[in-house]
This record gives sequence, structure tokens and C-alpha cells, in this order.
Amino acid sequence: MTYHLSWDRDGRDWPHREASRFIEAAGLRWHVQIMGQGPAALLLHGTGASTHSFRDLAPLLAQRYTVVMPDLPGHGFTATPATSEGFTLPGVSAGIAALLDSLHMRPVIAVGHSAGAAIAIRMALDGLIDPRVIISLNGALLPYPIPSSGIVAAAARAVWSSPLTARAFAFMAGADSTVERMLRGTGSTIDSAGKRYYGRLASNPGHVAAAMALMANWDLHPLLRDIPTLKPHLVLVSGSKDGMVPPSEAYRIRSVVPNAELIPLRGLGHLAHEERPGEIAALVERMVPHETAG
Repeated sequence: MTYHLSWDRDGRDWPHREASRFIEAAGLRWHVQIMGQGPAALLLHGTGASTHSFRDLAPLLAQRYTVVMPDLPGHGFTATPATSEGFTLPGVSAGIAALLDSLHMRPVIAVGHSAGAAIAIRMALDGLIDPRVIISLNGALLPYPIPSSGIVAAAARAVWSSPLTARAFAFMAGADSTVERMLRGTGSTIDSAGKRYYGRLASNPGHVAAAMALMANWDLHPLLRDIPTLKPHLVLVSGSKDGMVPPSEAYRIRSVVPNAELIPLRGLGHLAHEERPGEIAALVERMVPHETAG
């Protein structure tokens, strides 16, 4: 079991491999996929995922946008930051901003899934991007309840800080039964290809350690404090069957963000964009004015 994913080996059949690039920015070698033409649309996956999460949604959006999808630091095929600062919310946001600058991309829309939504919002709050619309797909935007936050952070830190622990965790997580159980916990039903890619990620120690590093270094309290000042239109998409982020969290965010819009999705879970990519693409079409996207 190698510690990090290999593009030549593990990426041979990666979704949209032909759209992949490797870009140096902010001291990291980023894996980013770019497809389509038109105004830029930034797609940000969540903790533990990768660009594969948008494998079916991205081509639909690419009919109107230049879609930009990076793997988060240490995730998938993006390199691991040298320090813990690279895994903090401000650190990840600054890194992605540097990547966009190197690509000369200015997104008119940002779509973030789970933790990716928090990154998009933090970037907008910090003036790193200025999209017209941010679409939060089952966004993980609220801090863990205390004392759960301390327990989660301690467990995540143990995996992140020990390569041996990360290898053991990845060995257990990579089992088919474990992957199936984790995916059931999302409340979503996805195709066999999606399960295969998640299994590949979950069985890799480097990817697992990076996911734990995000959890260990994530602090959403400043985001919750600042989010009422968010300028872009915020669309909160919430799956009714989400087993990871309760729909009640989206209602709480809407209560503190002026003019935020909440769109419930009946019968869909945390990976709603993988279950019904066409429905999410149509939602983006409705949310973004044609004069902005065309």
C-alpha cells in the first residue's frame, strides 16, 4: 500500500482524465480539471472526496461554463501541505485563490459541496473571489457541537499525525463493506463507479490523512460570525435524506444571511449531486442569470 495516490497507477481510469492538469501554486502541486467554455464556474468538493464527485455534473455545466475543479490539499492527486496551516479554512481558501490566479480564472459562480461550500463562502468573505452566486450543496457550515468538536478533532489529529495510524485506518476503510457502510451513512444511493472511486480514495493513507487533517484544523466559528456580511447571493441546497449535514443546519444559515435562498431536495442525501446531476445542473441554470453566464 503506497502512502500517496499515483496518477500513473491510480489515475489511469480517472473520470475526465483528459481534462486534468497539474499546476504549481501556493507551494503545492495541484490536480485540477478544466472543461467547457464560457464564464468560469468553480466547483469545490467536500472532505474525503475529490474531483470524481463532479464526474456527471461537470459535463452538464461545461455546456455553458468553463468548469474549474481542483482536488483539495492532500486529497486525490493534489500534494499535501507542509504545515497544518495549509489545512485550515483560511489556508485552503488562500491556496485555491492562488491556483485561480495562476489560471487567470475569475469565477462568476461557485458551487461547493459540504466543506467545499464553506471554502467558497470563506473565499468570498475574504475578497478572494467575487461570484454572483454561491450554491451550497448540503454545505457543512456550522461548527460541531461541543463537546463533540473536541472528540472529533482529537480522533482526526491522531490519524493525521501518524502515518502508521493512517495506514491502518485506510486499510480498514478501504474494505468494500466499510465503503458501503460509509456511503449508506450519507443517505445517498450512487452508482458502482462512484463507489469504486470512493473505495480507492478511502484505501489510500495519504488521502485519509489529508481528510483527517482538514477535520483536525477546521474552525467554522469565524465563518458563522462573518457570514451575515456575505455579498454574493447564497443558495442553500439541502437533501431531505442527508445523513451527514442535517437539513436544519441550512435553515439556521438562512436565518442569519439576508436574502439567502433555501431549496430542499426531496428524497436525496448528502451526495445529491451524484444522485441527480441533471437536477443540480438545472438548478444552477435557474440561479444564474443568462447575461452572467452567456
